[in-house]
Amino acid sequence: MSTPTITFIGAGNMARSIIGGLLESGHPAAALRAADPFPDSLEQLRALGPVPTFADNADAVRDADVVILAVKPQIMAEALPSIASQVAENNALVISIAAGITIDSMRARLGERTAIVRAMPNTPALLGCGATGLYATEQVGETQRGYAEAILGAVGIVEWLDSESALDAVTALSGSGPAYFFLFMEAMIDAGVELGLARDTATAMAQQTALGAARMAIEGDVDLVELRRRVTSPGGTTQAAVESFEADHLRDTIARAMGAAAGRAVAMSRELG
Repeated sequence: MSTPTITFIGAGNMARSIIGGLLESGHPAAALRAADPFPDSLEQLRALGPVPTFADNADAVRDADVVILAVKPQIMAEALPSIASQVAENNALVISIAAGITIDSMRARLGERTAIVRAMPNTPALLGCGATGLYATEQVGETQRGYAEAILGAVGIVEWLDSESALDAVTALSGSGPAYFFLFMEAMIDAGVELGLARDTATAMAQQTALGAARMAIEGDVDLVELRRRVTSPGGTTQAAVESFEADHLRDTIARAMGAAAGRAVAMSRELG
């Protein structure tokens, strides 16, 4: 696969994370571009490497093979017309990481034949361990799919989806998911303090336990049910805790919360048009 020229419209945290991942994976800085109206954002980006930066979107996409839309959803309607003619001239792949902006909405401003991939990354991408769902329109060719997979794969794992609506489920699971784990850890720490631990001790133990459990789930050779069974001795402390969770319908609580997140994602798409 040839090295594509990639332009980022927006140079915020997620854009800088992806650019950093691409640089670490060997993508040359000269084949990257970034446009942002805020000089501070561009200055932070230049600290990663000699990536060409622009204040004007149209100038930034002039020779781009891939254009990544990394702007806030609220200003997407303003950003798209500024690049539409150049995207069409280059036959560029457009990758959007903006939540709630549908393909139909982007096509209305970029043209029906535009090759578009919608991506839903999550904040652990900032550390190179993100999880991203991808959905491609029929105009996206195999080479372009490879570009999208390599770009988002530079900051974590990627999973291709069969429908655009599946992005709402990804938003509820992995997009919002880090906050669920943070909340659970907060609750564990507070409970540890109530049981008599110092807060710094409870915090360190909860954080390391979360890290260890995640590594066991990812690196182990058995599924989550078996991992849980191995920790849960009959009649022991873990069984008492798990039975308490089940009695309080923890699974139903999680399902309702994720349903609320997915529903909000659908509503946001409608609001943003």
